[in-house]
Amino acid sequence: MKEQTVFEIKALYRDDFRVKGYTFGSGEKSLCIVGSLRGNENQQLYACSLLVQKLKKLEEEGRIAGGKEILVIPCANPYSMNIKKRFWSIDNTDINRMFPGYSEGETTQRIADGIFKNIKDYEYGIQFASFYMPGAFVPHVRIMKFMDYVEQAKEFGLPYVILHDVRPFDTTTLNYNWQVWETKAFSIYTTSTETIDKKSAGQAVEAVLNFMEKEKMIRYCGDEGYHSRVVDSSRMLTLRTKDAGFFECHVQPGERVEKGQLLARVLQPYDGACLSELLAPEDAVVAFLHNEAMTYADTAAFKLIMERADEIR
Repeated sequence: MKEQTVFEIKALYRDDFRVKGYTFGSGEKSLCIVGSLRGNENQQLYACSLLVQKLKKLEEEGRIAGGKEILVIPCANPYSMNIKKRFWSIDNTDINRMFPGYSEGETTQRIADGIFKNIKDYEYGIQFASFYMPGAFVPHVRIMKFMDYVEQAKEFGLPYVILHDVRPFDTTTLNYNWQVWETKAFSIYTTSTETIDKKSAGQAVEAVLNFMEKEKMIRYCGDEGYHSRVVDSSRMLTLRTKDAGFFECHVQPGERVEKGQLLARVLQPYDGACLSELLAPEDAVVAFLHNEAMTYADTAAFKLIMERADEIR
């Protein structure tokens, strides 16, 4: 294992800003894994730390394939991590909306540019990602719908492969720009973001190792995982709240629910009265749920994978 500084900015009044990476093996640029791009992505950083431990051990045992280089960048935003702020600590901009970056631009554009120049030539890219809305996901791998490597996405062995349409803001994300530069990019979502969920973090790490083994980057024998179900995100059903108040959730991500089952209640904050209930409209699997104590009206509280939805590939 070799530790390196992927990108650095000199600071006047505090320690320099450094993005550190860990390289395993040597040779062709085979795979780059990126962890937290935002300051609240504790789970994503934790998953990367587990992966670094695993790869270090595999390298010591001589199980990294010859001629393959693997780079892990656990954290691309240590300043914001230090102060527990989701976006850039000075101007509240999002590094993951700045790719491919601009070397003469604002600070976050320069950070994105500095990182991207070092990772854009890898054959595969994996990002431990978080959703733009707060909530908890069933563990899955996500790829953009125009990319034709569903079968490789299944190699992770996660329960679901979710395909989604490109939206305007996707064009400035790491995942999208990796693909523009012909890197096959995957986003892995675990159950949590700010809190550490050891089970789903371990599942994500095992999924990455499964993928690396199938792509002949490492010699590894682990849990094969699931036969992934492929789901088009446009076929997922979104349930929204009618009222604002305390959000009392009654299900978990990945849970199978039946038509008419109670998913959540919204409670009046002052007297605890039930303002409204969210019920499952059909048999389904809970793919995403809002997991904060309070909710606004018209918040996307659940995303459901309907049982009647056929696998598209």
